[in-house]
Amino acid sequence: MHAYRTHNCAALTKANVGDTVRLSGWIHRKRDHGGVLFVDLRDHYGLTQIVADEDSPALPILDGLRVESVVTIDGEVKARGEGTINSNLPTGEIEVFARGVTVQSKADELPLPVAGEQEYPEDIRLKYRFVDLRRETMHNNIMLRSQVISSIRRRMTDQGFNEIQTPILAASSPEGARDYLVPSRLHPGSFYALPQAPQMFKQLLMVAGFDRYFQIAPCFRDEDLRSDRSPEFYQLDLEMSFVTQEDVFQALEPVLAGVFEEFANGKSVTPSGEFPRIPYREAMLKYGSDKPDLRNPLIISDVTSHFEKSGFGLFEKIVGGGGVVRVIPAPKTNEKSRKFFDDMNNWARGEGFAGLGYVTRKGGEFGGPIAKNHGPDLMAKLYDELGLGDDDGLFFAAGKEKEAAKLAGAARTRVAEELGLIEEGCFKFCWIVDFPMFEYDEERKKVDFSHNPFSMPQGEMDALENQDPLDILAWQYDIVCNGYELSSGAIRNHKPEIMYKAFEVAGYSKETVDAEFSGMIEAFKLGAPPHGGSAPGIDRIVMLLADEPNIREVIAFPLNQKAQDLMMGAPNKVSNQQLRDVHIRVVEPPKPASQG
Repeated sequence: MHAYRTHNCAALTKANVGDTVRLSGWIHRKRDHGGVLFVDLRDHYGLTQIVADEDSPALPILDGLRVESVVTIDGEVKARGEGTINSNLPTGEIEVFARGVTVQSKADELPLPVAGEQEYPEDIRLKYRFVDLRRETMHNNIMLRSQVISSIRRRMTDQGFNEIQTPILAASSPEGARDYLVPSRLHPGSFYALPQAPQMFKQLLMVAGFDRYFQIAPCFRDEDLRSDRSPEFYQLDLEMSFVTQEDVFQALEPVLAGVFEEFANGKSVTPSGEFPRIPYREAMLKYGSDKPDLRNPLIISDVTSHFEKSGFGLFEKIVGGGGVVRVIPAPKTNEKSRKFFDDMNNWARGEGFAGLGYVTRKGGEFGGPIAKNHGPDLMAKLYDELGLGDDDGLFFAAGKEKEAAKLAGAARTRVAEELGLIEEGCFKFCWIVDFPMFEYDEERKKVDFSHNPFSMPQGEMDALENQDPLDILAWQYDIVCNGYELSSGAIRNHKPEIMYKAFEVAGYSKETVDAEFSGMIEAFKLGAPPHGGSAPGIDRIVMLLADEPNIREVIAFPLNQKAQDLMMGAPNKVSNQQLRDVHIRVVEPPKPASQG
């Protein structure tokens, strides 16, 4: 017999009744029924009920152990009585009568419970992550992640993509987020950077002629954390040669749709080939965001023209000053009290906006200051244009276009949540396309890149030479699911002369491009194919499939919100000798001035 087990804890069935078996695992639960002890034994695969009565030599040993102790049980498989069958367990028709027990490891008092999965402070969970990962939900999340990655790999190789690893120690890049730096021992004063993404390497693989590349790539960004962001993350990094934007879509859609269908657990998924393509400007107008949640049926409308001449002086003044007025419908709110509308206004102010105007309508009668001053006839005209009914309310976001769009987008989400309008049980994908190549930087009073400087402008050199820079669109695209951006991508600018011109439009000299992007630009001068790609985030994919609100719930060993590993104590101090080896001296931050 094997030293530790003949079966795992999910393997035994009624067919094994009468067998002598050996199982090993953790004591998950104990229940003392007066001389009979029931133990749920747990391993990676599942649970088996162990029974020890007064005739069993295992009883006093098991009775004296804490839960989460690790034991090996020798015993006989018996059928459970008719009234004690647990149909929720694969092993629910049997139990193992313990003839003997070997204690492999005793557990001390636990820092957090495993069975029952009660809510527990995150700092304790992260400090004792190895215990937290024993809990069923966390264990399932990490296994889901493993299965999702396996599925992605299979789907990518089936499409002819080749998995190639790129360096972890790379050069620091002047664009993007803040790098994590690694000092060099052999080159004093010089540093490596952990890659924010394998962007340059994957493009150079296309220049090298590999045609279709992918990897499950680790990426590192020294940035502030959010619930959907981690400083260390993984992405499905892919690049393709001789492709248009549509070719990238056709390669990536079946992978994402297929993975989500495989693990959707009954939820519907936008089928491959049917992901809507939404231009950036349309997304900002209709949804107030370039990450629209299409489960939300509410559509934002621009009603600026209705307030060019209006009895509502505030809006007329905003419009006259170049601002806009956006509206968000609140359907069937005739039974809502004024408090609902006032609470929305207070919410907007709490989010840092000036406020959220509103109009009520009950049985065709308008209410609120905006309707009173604008007039019932003009309000009726606006409602007719929007296709709203006699019992629909309306919220207003007015101001400079960017601010109004931001408020309208946030209010669209808030109204839909408050009214229970967000569709459940589905994953709705879309592509956001036609991003502007450039934007005007109000602080620096200059035109600069808006998204990705290495994207190919639509219209190429002709557009750069003959169009207003703020009208030029790029071959850039994002893929969005349920309001989360899963990836950004682009058809790359592979022509040196167009790259120089694009940077010139943004105020960068040829010498600056040569100095800061020499590896890329020199490679493109030696024969580069048209190419493009994308990089969906693995962590966010699993977070959506697991229905978890926080990305740390689907990462085995995440950092906390202060980018600390509470379990291993990172980041930590190192010895003076280690600092000397890499030619580093620590400069302590200045202490705050004492007040007095």
